[in-house]
Amino acid sequence: MHRRMILSAFGFLAVLGLVALWRTVAGRDDSLARLQRSGEIRIGYAAEEPYAFVRPGGEVTGEAPEIAKVVVARLGIARISWRLIAFEELISELEAGRIDVIAAAMFITRERARQVRFSIPTFQARQALLVAPGNPLQLHSYQDAVAHPTARIALLAGSVEAPLLRLLGLPGDRRIAVPDAITGRVAVESGLADGLALSSPTVRWMVRSTPSPTTEIAQPFRQTAAPSGELPGEGAFAFRHSDLALHAAWNQVLQGFLGSREHRTLVAGFGFTPDELPRGASSTSIAPQ
Repeated sequence: MHRRMILSAFGFLAVLGLVALWRTVAGRDDSLARLQRSGEIRIGYAAEEPYAFVRPGGEVTGEAPEIAKVVVARLGIARISWRLIAFEELISELEAGRIDVIAAAMFITRERARQVRFSIPTFQARQALLVAPGNPLQLHSYQDAVAHPTARIALLAGSVEAPLLRLLGLPGDRRIAVPDAITGRVAVESGLADGLALSSPTVRWMVRSTPSPTTEIAQPFRQTAAPSGELPGEGAFAFRHSDLALHAAWNQVLQGFLGSREHRTLVAGFGFTPDELPRGASSTSIAPQ
């Protein structure tokens, strides 16, 4: 009994030591204070409507930038410096210190969580496919696209759809890499691709905002899980792992904002349905493995 008590005491002291160490490290982290002093935060985004895009007048907007504007204002940072970056380069730009936050259609995955620290989720979205009118190849899931002997699918570089279709077995000569959603749509319209694989808000927005007789949403559409059973569907802001103070403060604002009437009204303007709101503001991000 005495031996167990001693071991328990050591375990308790070890926990206290870890807590103290974390507080010391966090105390040295000036990621939030530095931005508040400078009055400017650099936010990287990739052009993918309705998550992030530029209006004709030059204003950066979309689901992620508009939520970011609310958070930045409540954190007392005066200005946002927007940086348009190719989606596949966002994480490397963050790691290199050239931006402070990623505000884009970035889904939370375990692989990405090893590289960045995600906020609590801000949206959840289902898979979708943009196809030619009438869906000539009858593609009603990503698995259908893999099973079809000739289906060619346009995939946004750096998206979650690209590795998913690869893991599902879509051959390389039937995976058409595109730099952005607009190019992907053109690939479908021109016949270069039989479908563009993206999230449901993106495909729905494309069809709604720029109606075209040459493309439509594949309906109905079934969801396809990865071979691991994982079904990516939640997106979030991303930070450097070292920026603990900025990450914690950003999450605190999000927890009070997500799900509010102001938030619901804001994202509804970008076509997000109630089913695509985050599952809960108290959700936690995936820890790095």
